[in-house]
Amino acid sequence: MSAVDELLARARRELGHRVGPREAAAVQEAGGLLVDIRYAELRERDGTIPGALIVERNELEWRLDPTGEHRAPEATHHDLPVVVICNEGYASSLAALSLRHLGLHRATDLAGGFQAWRGAGLGVGIASASGPGTGIPRHRARR
Repeated sequence: MSAVDELLARARRELGHRVGPREAAAVQEAGGLLVDIRYAELRERDGTIPGALIVERNELEWRLDPTGEHRAPEATHHDLPVVVICNEGYASSLAALSLRHLGLHRATDLAGGFQAWRGAGLGVGIASASGPGTGIPRHRARR
């Protein structure tokens, strides 16, 4: 097993329960936050999940830290249910664990990622060419 495969396996053991597409939709419907960390090219190619917060992976911790000055308005408290979504459900496991380390103890990820969401026949929107800006200074994102 490669080192990255072992890292992923450890992250998933620590996360415990990962959600499927319909459970992710239920989390969103109940007021939780879906966070799409895919890069712009994938969002433009495949679309987006309506209502999901788009935060590219390199800015995730700064945008989701409820105590940070660069947080997204949606990142209101540490008890917020958060489902991280990548393309196929790999990078999102590592990202969700990072959010747990920030104190977002209900963070998890979507098993199978955006492709599982789309495959389940759930809603997909057309990605905006410009996308939302994050306002994070470059020196902050490099730490």
